[in-house]
Amino acid sequence: MTTMKDVAQHAGVSTATVSRVLNGHAAPTPETRERVLAAIEELGYRPNALARSLRTTSTQTLGLVISDLLNPFFAEIARAVEDEARSHGYCVVIGNADESAEQEATYVRTLLDRRVDGLLLCPATDDPALVREVSAGGVPLVLLDRTVRGATCPVVRADGSEALTALARRLVGAGHTRIGVIAGPPNTSTGRERTDVLTGALGGLAQVVHGDFRQESGSQAAAQLIDAGATALVAMDNLMGLGALGEIKGRGLRIPHDIALAVFDDQPWFPLLDPPITVIAQPTVEMGRAAARSLLALINGKQPDDVRLTAKLVLRGSLGEAEL
Repeated sequence: MTTMKDVAQHAGVSTATVSRVLNGHAAPTPETRERVLAAIEELGYRPNALARSLRTTSTQTLGLVISDLLNPFFAEIARAVEDEARSHGYCVVIGNADESAEQEATYVRTLLDRRVDGLLLCPATDDPALVREVSAGGVPLVLLDRTVRGATCPVVRADGSEALTALARRLVGAGHTRIGVIAGPPNTSTGRERTDVLTGALGGLAQVVHGDFRQESGSQAAAQLIDAGATALVAMDNLMGLGALGEIKGRGLRIPHDIALAVFDDQPWFPLLDPPITVIAQPTVEMGRAAARSLLALINGKQPDDVRLTAKLVLRGSLGEAEL
C-alpha cells in the first residue's frame, strides 16, 4: 500500500509538505504543490479515509465558492444553498471567485484552512487541478453549475440542450439567417456546451463571438455581431444579455422589429421590459438546494448521484411573430 512517505520520496519533499497539500494548506511554492499532486496521482495514493478520520470535530460550516457574486444567477443559487444548509443546522461561508482561477484557488484554500465540513464549487475553468487537490485532502466536494475534466465528485447542474434546440427552431422558423451567438468562455463547461448545442442546431446560420460572462463583454460582442449583419442575438448568460440589450438600445434599434433577442437565464425584470425578453430559465433555487443536500449526504458518508435538472424555454415578445 502506498504511504504518505512514498509520495514524499517520489515528489522529493518532506512528509510534512505532503500533509499540508493534502489538508489544503499552502505549499512552499505552486510548483511544489503540483509535484505533490502529480506524485499522488502517479502512485495512486488515496488518503480520503485517513483524512476524514482525522477530522474529529465538525464545524457545522459549508464552504461555497461561486463564479461571480454580481451575477444574479449565482446570487440566487447562493441564497438557495444557504436556506437549505440552515435548515440542517449548517452555516455557509461564501467566496466570490470573480471568474478568476487564481482568486478561486485562494478562496478554496482559505475555506479548507478554516476546516469547513464540505465544499461547494462553481469552477471558474475546466482545469481539474484544484478539484484534485480538494479531493486528495479528503474534503467532501460537490461541483455546482459547471464541471471540470475528469471530475469524479458529484455534480449538480441544469441541462439546457432541449431548450436551446427549441430556440434554434424558433429563430429559423422566423426566417433569421444571420444569428449572432454571444458565447461564454470556451474554457468553462457551460460556455462550451451551450455554444455547441445551439450552433449545432443552427447549422451554418450562427455567427459566434465569445464573451466572459460579464456585461461589458456582452455589449462588445453584440456590437460586433450587429455590425456583421446579425438579425437575432442569443446571449449565453444574463449579464452578457444585459450588455447586449444595452448595445441594442444605445443604437436606437427596436426589439424585435430590427433585431430579435434571447438570453440564457431568466431574471425578475426580464418579463417587465418592453418587449419582455425570451429566456432559457434555469431552476436556480432547486439547483442550490439540491447541491447543498448532495454535499450534506457526502459529509454523512453517503455517495449521492449527479443531479441534472432541466432548463426551459420561456417565450416572450423579444422574438416577435414567431412567438404568437
